[in-house]
Amino acid sequence: MERRPTLSLNEWAVLGVLVEKPRHGYDIAAELRAGARIGDVWHLTRQLVYRALERLEALRLVEPQRTEPSAAGPPRTVYRPTARGRAHLRRWLVTPVKHIRDVRSAFLLKLVITEQLGLRPDDLIEAQRGAFADLLEQRAVTPPRTDHVATWRHHSAAAVAAFLDSLDERSGDPGPDLTPPSSGGPRAAGRRPRG
Repeated sequence: MERRPTLSLNEWAVLGVLVEKPRHGYDIAAELRAGARIGDVWHLTRQLVYRALERLEALRLVEPQRTEPSAAGPPRTVYRPTARGRAHLRRWLVTPVKHIRDVRSAFLLKLVITEQLGLRPDDLIEAQRGAFADLLEQRAVTPPRTDHVATWRHHSAAAVAAFLDSLDERSGDPGPDLTPPSSGGPRAAGRRPRG
């Protein structure tokens, strides 16, 4: 069985932006700046974008597509995801986070990338509810007032439960397929047949 590379949230963010459309590092950084939709969840400097691109290319998850001239410096390399990169992203987008503390970072990043790609987040939300089922059920039990850690966990679980409840079913076009056009591979995770 092939071992999957472990990616940082920086690398997942860059890969998610590239799956939307091929881009060069400067454009990726613009999508991941504070104030941009994905950047408001997880923002990166240009240096961190280029570091992530190097690692993603080394792992064969992205590849150079072409170069474009730049008025401000050397030609810019436009990157695109490989079929392997699309497959890794597809799996990651429906894999729940393991800890409540990761909801603000990893889960929210998955949710925003999923929606940015025009996909439905239903599978991710359902998987996340399942992963936290025991923890969310325990929120009904009020911890002792003197146990501050348990009280924090109790309120965190209640907040996450309310957040998951607020993520209603989305309607509309399920968006693009994450498989490359020439592969004819399986439909993207997170898409549901309509009918």
